[in-house]
Amino acid sequence: MMSANQDHFFSNLPVNKIPLQQLLLRKDLFKEVPNDWHIIITDIKSSTQAVQAGLHENVNLIATGSIVTVLNIAFKANISIPFFFGGDGATFVVPASIVDKSMSALQIYRRNTLANFNLDLRAGIVSVKEIYESGHHLNISRFSISKMFSIPIVLGDGLDYAEKIIKGENYLFSKDESSEEELDLSGMQCRWDKIQPPENSEEVVTLIAIAQDCKKQAEILSKIITQLDIIYGAPEKRQPISIPKLIFRTSFNNLGREMRHRIGKIKFFELVKTWFINAYGYIYFRTESGKKYLNQMVEMSDTLVIDGRLNTVITGTRLQRTKLEKALNQLEKNNEILYGIYVSGESVMSCYVRDLEDDHIHFVDGAEGGYTKAAAVLKEKIKSLF
Repeated sequence: MMSANQDHFFSNLPVNKIPLQQLLLRKDLFKEVPNDWHIIITDIKSSTQAVQAGLHENVNLIATGSIVTVLNIAFKANISIPFFFGGDGATFVVPASIVDKSMSALQIYRRNTLANFNLDLRAGIVSVKEIYESGHHLNISRFSISKMFSIPIVLGDGLDYAEKIIKGENYLFSKDESSEEELDLSGMQCRWDKIQPPENSEEVVTLIAIAQDCKKQAEILSKIITQLDIIYGAPEKRQPISIPKLIFRTSFNNLGREMRHRIGKIKFFELVKTWFINAYGYIYFRTESGKKYLNQMVEMSDTLVIDGRLNTVITGTRLQRTKLEKALNQLEKNNEILYGIYVSGESVMSCYVRDLEDDHIHFVDGAEGGYTKAAAVLKEKIKSLF
């Protein structure tokens, strides 16, 4: 087990540029997470019901806000951390040095979202040491999605174990203690309308899949990635975000909702200022810098998450999806995987923009709560096994 000060463990990992299905099979390219790090999981209580009630955009934005909350703390500490967007919450792997600040900030954010949107974002924590002592594994690597964007890849059942503990009936989420600290949600944006599939695509597919046997996890996830490549083509061909389909939103209602997420209230003069800045976006996106930003935005769209399971948002035709479901059904029939899938006509995107030049990331979900609805299908399949 690693010890001592491991704050920069993740940023020191090499970024692997080999194909993902190959990386998954290379145990030597994965490192054990230090045992003095912690897992933080945020989770919107009753998110499935909220999505069914048509509140999926608020659910997505609250989940995004929890990521921005923790990333801003990590940024100020000059620490890079792995994190995973889940549609109705997020998972973070963080060093001990920022755990207390992160949890305190998340509780402030929880109070804001509860007061403004009547949605309860909970945050729980489990130490990596506890995960290892309970016989579970947590190994991580970094994978290059594009020239500018890399993502963490986690193998093992450590995050699944942490989620079960944190979301279990006997676990108490962090106490909501009052704090005078000011919440920093700078960079959080949600200014794009629902995004239709690119040209020659018909639908957006949100997929969540898990290996039934954790010991064969890498091999099985590699199989699924291979099937995606065979059926849909290279990752850029199944990318649901395309520049021609982007529609910029400038209404006061949308900007006001974003502001309530960021600062917990509406400040009229700041809202008007934001509207004028936003209106300038139409001009900016026609400049060379603006065009560069849009191209980077497509590259830096977070459409693939591997956190011990596979979560992805892709686009294609109905015929391609039929082929995918046939392949997944066969893997499920062989007791290799369980999966949940949701099909929608659009995708949604929320953003974290620290710098328009090269420091931004964009969280993608299927419209109508794609990840939440796919997860609900998967949960029913898991229940049926027990």
